[in-house]
Amino acid sequence: MKPKELVEEWVKAFNEGNAEKISSFYHSDAINHQVANEPVIGKAAIQEMFENEFSQAEMTCIVENIFEDNDWGILEWKDPLGLRGCGFFHITEGKIKFQRGYWDKLSFLRQHQLPIPTE
Repeated sequence: MKPKELVEEWVKAFNEGNAEKISSFYHSDAINHQVANEPVIGKAAIQEMFENEFSQAEMTCIVENIFEDNDWGILEWKDPLGLRGCGFFHITEGKIKFQRGYWDKLSFLRQHQLPIPTE
């Protein structure tokens, strides 16, 4: 699967709120670094991260653009509440080896009425 196709499938699984299916797209030792948080290392930890996030808030990824550059898939997204962000997916051997995402965590927490960390 090409990087763009993999990202399209990843978005479908994300919008289903299916952490197990999402984790199937990652290498066993993958890294998911959402820059607002500490990096999450390993497929099992990534699945747990998504399970926790899906239990806290209803999230929908609306694709604005998906670009492909060699073995990278690049996602530009928005959500129904107006939040915007982007994600970079490094694909090797048909799986995500590294992912980095940029989004406004404070706005996300406020929109979903979640606790705002003090530190």
